[in-house]
Amino acid sequence: MEESLFTDTDKKQIEALGKSLKEVSHQIETFKRGVPYLKLNRPCTVGDGIQSLSNDEAGKLISLYNKTAKKKRLLKFVPASGAASRMFKTLLSFNKKYDVIERKSILYKAEKKDKDSIQMISFMDGIRDFAFYETLKSVMKKDGLNADGLIEKGQFKDIISSLLTEKGLNYSQMPKGLLIFHKYNDTVRTAFEEHLVEATGYIKDQNGTCSLHFTVSPHYIEKFESLIESIGPRYERNYGVRYKVDFSFQERSTDTLAVDMKNRPFRLNDGSILFRPGGHGALIENLNRAQGNIIFIKNIDNVVPDRLKGHTLEWEKVLGGYLIRTQEKIFSYLEQFQRRSDDEALFNEALDFAKTELGALFPVSKESISAQTKREYLIKKLNRPIRVCAMVQNVGEPGGGPFWVTSRDGGLSVQIVEKAQVDPESEEQQRILDSSTHFNPVDMVCGVHDWQGKPFELKRFVDPEAMLISMKSKEGRDLKAIELPGLWNGAMSDWNTVFIEVPLITFNPVKTINDLLRKEHR
Repeated sequence: MEESLFTDTDKKQIEALGKSLKEVSHQIETFKRGVPYLKLNRPCTVGDGIQSLSNDEAGKLISLYNKTAKKKRLLKFVPASGAASRMFKTLLSFNKKYDVIERKSILYKAEKKDKDSIQMISFMDGIRDFAFYETLKSVMKKDGLNADGLIEKGQFKDIISSLLTEKGLNYSQMPKGLLIFHKYNDTVRTAFEEHLVEATGYIKDQNGTCSLHFTVSPHYIEKFESLIESIGPRYERNYGVRYKVDFSFQERSTDTLAVDMKNRPFRLNDGSILFRPGGHGALIENLNRAQGNIIFIKNIDNVVPDRLKGHTLEWEKVLGGYLIRTQEKIFSYLEQFQRRSDDEALFNEALDFAKTELGALFPVSKESISAQTKREYLIKKLNRPIRVCAMVQNVGEPGGGPFWVTSRDGGLSVQIVEKAQVDPESEEQQRILDSSTHFNPVDMVCGVHDWQGKPFELKRFVDPEAMLISMKSKEGRDLKAIELPGLWNGAMSDWNTVFIEVPLITFNPVKTINDLLRKEHR
């Protein structure tokens, strides 16, 4: 039995994490068995899984949102716990590798088409255009370093070290939310602040309250709290709102076991078992506890300066209006089902709605089954959480896309699928994956209460098999790790899902430091 792999000390460690031995043993079996790949049927395209709205319809949805949303409990939910280290991958590599970093030598390599050197030259030539430059300059001055002088000489070692490490801003270890993204005349804003400002345009309720929830690392909670305390009152005055901002952590009980290459628990040098964070899918627990019945979810790094916020606010309201309209229709059907339990015309109408709006394909001909069977199917299909997701045209950004997926029972549903969920050995599946026309920017609005106003238990709608096994390392040794079903992938697998095409201008992520040099962020 798997239990024999664990000592009494191990069992105490497992219990302290809020986990059970049975759960951990199941994870070992998952490593041995492997996780099943999804079976793609075809990509979602405009008119086949993705809806494209006319200007007139978009306008009506905005009006609906403006009219009704303030009466709802609105919330903006922002995953913001990850460190920004991947933003600085190239800079970190150069800083570790070289004691001297000079523009002249980097330029020589860049001219030879070395990709990392090309990135470095872009950073060097744009250094004064970053919104954080003046802050960096001040920190360096305290250490007796002249940033402008070093730039003129083409010497960047001290500049990069001051940006990345504890001797300066320590940006490589900070969460993205605390990084300075944008400059406004004589002021600057972090990504966190940009979310506060953006929220005033579509999250404000009838009492003038803007509610936001950020999932953060416990290590940086004090910095986030200090920031909202210092800048919150100013933004409240400027925008005529009252902020209700709260934070949560990824629960340690959602950490997953790591194993070695023989599928045995990976032990650290001190003999303890290694548990790793389970990925953003673990945040379904946080979302389940969030206080809102209409919840907007957006990544921390997808924000823009004020001059471009108009597009964002407009399309957030379109998504919100679409959710409200669809939810009202669903609630109406479910309420009517209680009073009209044998109304076949009503059931056929609802079946057509479910097919057209939610991609719910009834398994057999609706003429061949009883009214009661239709009613039972519809109640099960309609009475679940719903999300309306933005989709932008695919421009090569990494991440998930919209697909029709064949479920284990042979049915079809629309899903957001990551590359790692698709069989790399199947030419057919890879061909379907590569034919995707759209991309998921992680910009969605969710309805998480049922037609009677009761919150759904969101964990009921997770596909527990939609995990990923990834290769990592620790203490110089290889290991295998489990990532839980992604928040907008397997964790929402059984939600009702609608995909809406939105303009690319609404998607401006910051995945690398040089993304902040794009015209959209300057």
